[in-house]
Amino acid sequence: MVGEFRGVFAGLDLGEFWDNHDYALSAYVETPPSSESVASVQAELGYRLPASYVGMMSFQNSGVPRRTCCPAPNPTTWADDHVAVDGIMGIGRSKRCSLSGEAGSRFWIQEWGYPPIGVYFATCPSAGHDMIAFDYRGCGPDGEPRIVHVDQEWDYQITVLAPDFASFVRALRPETDYDHV
Repeated sequence: MVGEFRGVFAGLDLGEFWDNHDYALSAYVETPPSSESVASVQAELGYRLPASYVGMMSFQNSGVPRRTCCPAPNPTTWADDHVAVDGIMGIGRSKRCSLSGEAGSRFWIQEWGYPPIGVYFATCPSAGHDMIAFDYRGCGPDGEPRIVHVDQEWDYQITVLAPDFASFVRALRPETDYDHV
């Protein structure tokens, strides 16, 4: 799996990917997941997590990316041409912002009414008014999910951002790329 993971993210400096400031470390970053914890979280959520995501979380189990903007094909409540990401959840239960944590995937579905399309894995700076998810509707619970933005403010509008997790990570851009002042 390590070789496959490195191939998917070849050329990406994972040491530079994360912005490990105090909030990221306290709210997001978990210890690297064991195969048992991955299996347990997958069983709880009812979906097989993408191998590229599991591989990345084995390097650093969640946090805040330095590149926080993902191009979007149509307008959202955030912007006309992109969405923002302020954290990627890790595989675990101990941190508030982990897949099975207090503000994990199930929380967004059960408490906020987000559609049950898969696993909500990334937060946005809108404080819950939009989220990023693994969308399993087209592939089933064991397939390779698309990455979508779900906009609660626009009746849970779903916008496809990338065909898979690795493509999503590679699409992330610095906020300065969208500074249209």
